[in-house]
Formats: sequence, C-alpha cells, structure tokens
Amino acid sequence: MARKTATITIEADGRDKGKTFHLTEMSAARSEEWAERALLALVRGGVDVPDDVMSLGLAGIAVLGLKALQGLPWDLAKPLLEEMFTCVRRMPNPSKPNVIRDLVEDDIEEVKTRLQLRWEILKLHIDFFTDEALLTQARKAVAASQGSSNTPTSIGESPQ
Repeated sequence: MARKTATITIEADGRDKGKTFHLTEMSAARSEEWAERALLALVRGGVDVPDDVMSLGLAGIAVLGLKALQGLPWDLAKPLLEEMFTCVRRMPNPSKPNVIRDLVEDDIEEVKTRLQLRWEILKLHIDFFTDEALLTQARKAVAASQGSSNTPTSIGESPQ
C-alpha cells in the first residue's frame, strides 16, 4: 500500500496565498523514530511528559501538540522541525498534479504557512489515532501534569 499523501493549497491572505504543496507520509519506521526522538527531546527540554503519553509515539505528540515542540530549546527542536519538511514538496501548477518538486527556501514566504504545513504533516501521520478513550486518557494525563491553564493544542484543534 502506498504512503498517504495530502495536497494543501494555502487559503490565508499573504504571500503564500494560492500556493499548493504536496505532503507525503514518512515510512512507519521513520515516523516511529521521529516521534520517539521528539518525546525524548521534550523530556530533556524539561516538559513533563506523562508515561501514558510517552508510550503513544506520534499519537503522544498529537496529544501534547505542536506548541510543546515549539517550547523546546532550539538545539533540540531544530532537527525535528527540519525533518518534518522532508515530507513537503511544491506543486507549482495545481492543474498538473503529477508535477511536484523539492522545496526551495523561497517557496514558503510566511511563518503562518510553515505552521499550517507542520500541522498538516502531523495530521497526515496521526489519522490512525481514533481511539477516543485512549485519546481522552492521554489528554487527562497531560492536563493533570501541566495544569489546565497550560494544556497545549492537541489533536483535533488547529494551531492559533
């Protein structure tokens, strides 16, 4: 079976409006490794990651949300954030969906576009995580460990 893909066209006003990007899911092994590195980086960065969230891999990242990764020290976050963009390619002409190319630095001109694409990459990798009971348990563990006022953006909620 082929890896999952998504085509994202930027709708928000700005320099990237109308640009189209093609996202491709990482392999299962690479996704698992990325999630483990991310969760361990969060722990090293001082984030309290409950054991029941730590064991969830990418789903645990979904529960903690991208805001947790954004709070990491740069030396821990940079390789993880950069690796996310290996999933993104540019579709210069949406009427020719088979023509895609690697990103170049100027393809994305707005920070909000980068954040939207990160969110879409995460969603592409965690759509398997539909067990609502497990999700609720993990959210409660995060909320209990961080206090309700600091609960990060989690699965099902787009970043602000």
